[in-house]
Amino acid sequence: MPPPKDVVKIAIQMVGAIPQLIELHQTKPLTSVLKDVCDAWSLPNAERYALQYADGRQTYITESNRREIKNGSILRLTTSPDQEAERLYSGIQSNNSDVKTDSLKKLASLSQDVTFAQEFINRNGLKQIFYIVEEGNATGEMLAHTLKAFMELMEHDFVSWETLSAAFIRKIVSYVNMNAVDASVQQLSLSILENMVPTSRLLFELVKKEVTLDRLLTHLQVTNAQLQLKAMALLIALLLAATDTERRDMMDYLREKNIRQFIHKNIIHSSEPLGDEMAHYLYVLQSVSLNLCERRMRSSMDPYSQEQRELLHSLRQTAFESESEVPASNFSTERRRSLCAKEFRKLGFTNNSNPAEDFRRAPPGLLALDNMVYFARHTPSAYGRFVLENSSREDKHECPFARSSIQLTLILCEILHIGEPCSETAQAFYPMFFGQDHFFEELFCICIQLVNKTWKEMRATQEDFDKVLQVVREQITRTLSLKPTSLELFKIRVNTLNYSEILKLRQTERLHQEETLAVPVLQALVLPPVTQPQGAALRGCGGGGALCPHREPAGKNSCGGHEDAAGGKGVSTHQGEELWEAEQGQHLPPHSAQLVVVCGEMEQAAPAQKPARLGRVWLSSHLPTVLSLQDVLELAFSLVYDVEEYCLNFVAPTRYEFCLWTDGLNVLLGKEMTSERMQTDLDVLLSMELKLRLLDLENISIPDTPPPIPKPPSNLNFCYDFSHAEQ
Repeated sequence: MPPPKDVVKIAIQMVGAIPQLIELHQTKPLTSVLKDVCDAWSLPNAERYALQYADGRQTYITESNRREIKNGSILRLTTSPDQEAERLYSGIQSNNSDVKTDSLKKLASLSQDVTFAQEFINRNGLKQIFYIVEEGNATGEMLAHTLKAFMELMEHDFVSWETLSAAFIRKIVSYVNMNAVDASVQQLSLSILENMVPTSRLLFELVKKEVTLDRLLTHLQVTNAQLQLKAMALLIALLLAATDTERRDMMDYLREKNIRQFIHKNIIHSSEPLGDEMAHYLYVLQSVSLNLCERRMRSSMDPYSQEQRELLHSLRQTAFESESEVPASNFSTERRRSLCAKEFRKLGFTNNSNPAEDFRRAPPGLLALDNMVYFARHTPSAYGRFVLENSSREDKHECPFARSSIQLTLILCEILHIGEPCSETAQAFYPMFFGQDHFFEELFCICIQLVNKTWKEMRATQEDFDKVLQVVREQITRTLSLKPTSLELFKIRVNTLNYSEILKLRQTERLHQEETLAVPVLQALVLPPVTQPQGAALRGCGGGGALCPHREPAGKNSCGGHEDAAGGKGVSTHQGEELWEAEQGQHLPPHSAQLVVVCGEMEQAAPAQKPARLGRVWLSSHLPTVLSLQDVLELAFSLVYDVEEYCLNFVAPTRYEFCLWTDGLNVLLGKEMTSERMQTDLDVLLSMELKLRLLDLENISIPDTPPPIPKPPSNLNFCYDFSHAEQ
């Protein structure tokens, strides 16, 4: 009988005492449980004690969390949280440095528990910790334990970070800015500042002012991985708490200091493996940097902006420089407009008379114009080749540079999640991002040339524009999933992944999908016609009976034997042989689930001589421990009547016989066949049936008769000498 749900069996330990094994009733007050435990050990004043987990975080057991206790938990009887808080509060004020250090160490450990933390804070314990830090006498291990205890106590949110004194904050900042400070103290100080920054604007400005970016970069350059991690965490906290303008200024300063190259060389490619926390911070840094493009991405072009018009016309001038050298005075205003419209049409603008209209859609907005100008200025030869190459094609076969650039910019924004908030758990950063200052622009330069390459491979026309860009999106996504470490490697891989390779990958994935989705559906359709003949064949196989070794069950004389699948006459013994034979005899009606057994000379045969309803078949896993040998158990099964005290135990001579009879009996009972042999045969039959049906769908005629066997040769005097190499 299972124990009540409100009762758990636990062990309770105490130093110097024999552990107690008790049943904890969850409805019983915890004070009563403690009194019973203390009484068993003859301990007075039960209110001075509490229960605590013996391992893990050693959390105190309270009325609110006692339901988390599981069967088999090991608890420990210890001093109650209020008594422990009082003792440690006195200990951290001791003049003895050893007592003070030990008390702070114990405090840092127990402060993880919310019950103890509340008791300690209620005694103004934080005020004493503030005093220890502000006083400045604590150093080394004592200071590290003090800061650790402070961090753990603040994690419970009983006290606001805004209540911290300016003197305390300045002291924490000084530990970060000083060089001759223990690394563990600096790590804890960085963690405190990281938790402080998001809580208020005032604290953010204070930390940003006191801890400079140069100092954080210095901490990032040390070999201590944990110190690097904490410095990166504070840097990310400052970036996330900053306004857009402040964030942009900070990122510009970090770019000047080559932070990307440093991270790429000393963190990503360091000898130490990259942890999950650092991977997350690198992802956030990447997202923050890319999101600086969001403002331009969401800004439409202003046709009255002189700066934007100059950028737009610089594209035309760079592409058609030789034509632009003709003095404008030689042409009328109408002629100049016509010439500009013609050139903008060659550049692939949809609205060639007013190309600014093409940038009215946001996103990608002005970000597309920025990318196009960057491509034209930094790779003028590739830009000129792109434009002139398509200008010489037929109108329907030319790849429109402007239209492609606008759509490609939108695709890159979607792939890189520009404009989306940072995930709190994601770790997916691109190593090559940190190897290049102008990552987005350089990535665009590679991908816009990929568009032209793919356009030619697909022999595309204007009607195929969306199809080409879909292929390009797939090329970029697949290549980025490989996490190339540099843009050069990305360029090589993305150009290797041409249109024909994309088609092969699509075909492979489609075939795999068809196999995983369509085959189970087809199998479900053809399963009944295949299993029905299997069941009939198994019923027929049982008609001849089988020989099974006779084994006496341990501790009980029960009848052993074998049943005839057709409802055989019975089971009889042979003198001098330890075998039971199921003989074929009088048949019951087809598909009957009744069993008639005659046990010959066995005295226990009486209950089974009359017809009885066969309830189920037990395999070896259900049998009681009447059979001990492992090889016997693998071949054992039982026939159980509706009245369970009567059963027949069998041991098949071979695995084949075992599968044959257990499946046959399950067919008689109208149940599913479960043996591995049946599954193997079924797989073969299903595979053959599916192949035949697929051939039929292809209108391939299948002959009703097998092909004739060829006549043997007139003689067998022929061979091939493999010793001679073929010429």
